[in-house]
Amino acid sequence: MPNQNPEQIARDNIDSQLLACGWLIQGMHHINLHAGIGVAVKEFLTDAGPADYVLFVDGKPCGVIEAKKEEEGFHLNIHEDQTEGYATAKLKHLNNEPLSFGYISTGEVTRLTDFTDPKPRSRTVFTFHRPETLREWIKKDKSLRRRIMDLPALPADGLRDCQITAITNLDRSFKDNLPRALIQMATGSGKTFTAITFIYRLLKFAKAKRVLFLVDTKNLGEQAEQEFMSYLPNDDNRKFTELYSVQRLKSSYIATDSQVCISTIQRLYSILKGTELDESAEEENPNEQKYQPKSIPPIEYDGKMPIEFFDFIVIDECHRSIYNLWKQVLEYYDAFEVGLTATPDKRTFGYFNQNVVSEYSHEMAVADNVNVGYDVFSIDTKVTQQGATLWKGEYIEHRERLTRKKRMELQDEDENYSSQQLDRDIVNPNQIRTIIRSFKENLPGIFPERFDKYGNFEVPKTLIFAKTDSHADDIIQIVREEFAEENNFCKKITYKSEKDRKDADDNVIEAGKNPKDTLSDFRNSYYPRIAVTVDMIATGTDVKPLEVLFFMRDVKSINYFEQMKGRGTRTIDLDTLQKVTPTAKYTKDHFVIVDAIGVTRSLKTDSRPLEKRPGVPLKDLLQAVAVGARDEELFTSLANRLTRLDKQITEKEHTKFALLANGKTITQVVRGLLNAFDPDILDELETQVRKEQAGSAPVEIDRAIRSAVENYQNQTASVFTGELNEYIENVRKAHEQKIDTTNPDEVIHAGWDKENKEKAAELVKDFTEWMLLHKDELVALQIFYNQPFRRRELTYSMIKEVLERLQTDRPALAPMHVWRAFASTSSATGSPLNELTAIVSLIRKVSGIDTTLTAYDKTVDSNFKDWLFKMNAGQHNRFNEEQMNWLRMIKDYVIHSFHIEKEDFDLNPFNAQGGLGKMWQLFGEQTEEIINELNEVLAA
Repeated sequence: MPNQNPEQIARDNIDSQLLACGWLIQGMHHINLHAGIGVAVKEFLTDAGPADYVLFVDGKPCGVIEAKKEEEGFHLNIHEDQTEGYATAKLKHLNNEPLSFGYISTGEVTRLTDFTDPKPRSRTVFTFHRPETLREWIKKDKSLRRRIMDLPALPADGLRDCQITAITNLDRSFKDNLPRALIQMATGSGKTFTAITFIYRLLKFAKAKRVLFLVDTKNLGEQAEQEFMSYLPNDDNRKFTELYSVQRLKSSYIATDSQVCISTIQRLYSILKGTELDESAEEENPNEQKYQPKSIPPIEYDGKMPIEFFDFIVIDECHRSIYNLWKQVLEYYDAFEVGLTATPDKRTFGYFNQNVVSEYSHEMAVADNVNVGYDVFSIDTKVTQQGATLWKGEYIEHRERLTRKKRMELQDEDENYSSQQLDRDIVNPNQIRTIIRSFKENLPGIFPERFDKYGNFEVPKTLIFAKTDSHADDIIQIVREEFAEENNFCKKITYKSEKDRKDADDNVIEAGKNPKDTLSDFRNSYYPRIAVTVDMIATGTDVKPLEVLFFMRDVKSINYFEQMKGRGTRTIDLDTLQKVTPTAKYTKDHFVIVDAIGVTRSLKTDSRPLEKRPGVPLKDLLQAVAVGARDEELFTSLANRLTRLDKQITEKEHTKFALLANGKTITQVVRGLLNAFDPDILDELETQVRKEQAGSAPVEIDRAIRSAVENYQNQTASVFTGELNEYIENVRKAHEQKIDTTNPDEVIHAGWDKENKEKAAELVKDFTEWMLLHKDELVALQIFYNQPFRRRELTYSMIKEVLERLQTDRPALAPMHVWRAFASTSSATGSPLNELTAIVSLIRKVSGIDTTLTAYDKTVDSNFKDWLFKMNAGQHNRFNEEQMNWLRMIKDYVIHSFHIEKEDFDLNPFNAQGGLGKMWQLFGEQTEEIINELNEVLAA
């Protein structure tokens, strides 16, 4: 029987870990260094005393292990000198060089110092490295941390300033051997491109063996894979995937030659646990599940994927799913970690040791024209805020959620419902219709310039966030009716596989279009104009032409809300925007949040709080089991829900359940869930294992007991496949909602948010101050402010100079943005034709020339009419029709160019009509006088 003192327990654990990692363990008197690649010799004598373990690879010493009892774990660092002393000592009978690797371990906590690093610093590792790995490290001239020092300066070609800053600072962080680094970059500023750029550098210059790109949803992985495939380095004409092997993990198989692996954290956990993962478990990020299990079975060493498998881990959306129970996946690997996020919270900063190598906020991105800002338009209705009442004695329509079958039932008592019950238990179509109708009526005021030449209004690309699939379907039908449009006008977008919906008789009643095709249409085609989504909210909905985010569901998490808002921040050039929105007259410089639920006013939390079990949706319990959660409260909660379901479903539905559950009835599945934590059954299991493991070390017996219990619980959970889980969720949805058609709704308020007006006033103030600051510096401003009589001398280049200077100094003061700010704080006449005419109108307003902000073309038109009236005074129709056509051409030219010279008659549209010669023919000696007069009066 082994000695049970703390030191021996530690050594038993160390022995077990070394064996798992591929080491042979020998004593001093039974040495055979050629028995395997790696041999760990216990109590090897050195001139500094006996070392607990000396590690030999291919017969040559390369490292030591200093063993300490578990109680020493809190101050292992004080024993580092002892470890280094053994590493630098002479081994008995050998004239060895200092050894490269020094481990110190309690069997529970292990730290490694690589003495070949530039500044050797110990780091915590999950367990020991494989002998093959140490052999590979020894063969290299330099360790990874020394090779990082060779990273060359970053070429700036093709990179934004924020990307250059992020990569340059990350290089410095690596060179300082900091284990974790955080890159905060606003949505749309190119986080993934930045990541691929530094991954390329790590593979090429630091000779990294393998990099993990970690995501938490399948669609993020697919998106990342596409970006790797399209990435072209600026120092090579081959694409990334032609230079390096990229694999997105879809099963437990990992190609040994993969240099970049893309995986969800759920799949990595399943690989390390040796279990299969249904792809449906990767569709939703774990952070969004309301159920948070008390424990997920701990990860144990996997020889197929040792701790050194990845040199670097890049974590996309790192504010979400790497904390709490999932953190153990990251802690398994001996790798540098780099987090990517637009919206870090307190946990994010804490996890990455406050090592923020890039801090590029949405506000900074807006200022740099990388993102666009937003305005808020609120629609408040009576039912939305107050709910309503279903009255006793009324016949109320009941509708099955899944099949949409309807029936009428007499209401037997008054039933008040709150706004929280809307669109879940009770649907009020009038409430949805009132909101959509108000949205339609107010759109022309929100986007006043979006009329085509026939006077028809064009709806900007709009994404509506719905509460549930059922809610989304109701919205779609009402949008199509209220806008009097066809099916293509409004479509549903979902990330989940659009499997054929089936009714109770299993007959197909609807086949959905591939959701990726619908998303592509929304992004690149004219239709749909409006898309409705439930689950594609945080990421994956990159639609640059999107100009309206319409919230018909609330969000409590500040990070989730920021991610949703990020869908609208993408910039797009005018030509590309006009391909899907032809009436757009200028580049997208903002988007609008339409808030019909109070989402911009509701209280937000830094990170989503854990909710009590009774409020957890059944689908989240099923998802938790699918990704490997195994705590008693989860199993009993799920058993209780299934027991309830057992009483609600039909005989035919029971049969279908058993078919999908490997022949098990709901009762048998429930019994299995409860037995998985039954103390008597677990005691029997433990007794059996102890009997089978008699004579083994206590740590081995404990490990075998844990493994047996885990296998038993996994066997119970294995019935919950993606197909069964989906069926359970759909069967549950078959139950009914009440449809309230008796309570009409009314709009209480529809208008711009108060905060918009405050922001607008601040923008107007900033613009006015900038103009005053530069009024003596720029020629055009000198004329407007100091010499208004010279306005006839204004030229296109003068105005362009002001615009370019403004864009360089204060890009946030974009003329169109400032115009809307003016319009929301005071009256404005017309809409500007472009940025140049907008800036002239704005300068005229802030310099005091105009009392009301007026579109420049309106000003020129008015001045032209006044001039004609004056010219015709006492002489009716002084100019004939041909002359009038030329005068109108001059007027139109001045609207866009601000001034006209004789040389301009060689340009369009004049040259096609005969140029300056024709002008002389029509006006004779009055030609120069008319040109000078029009320059003066039109700019007045």
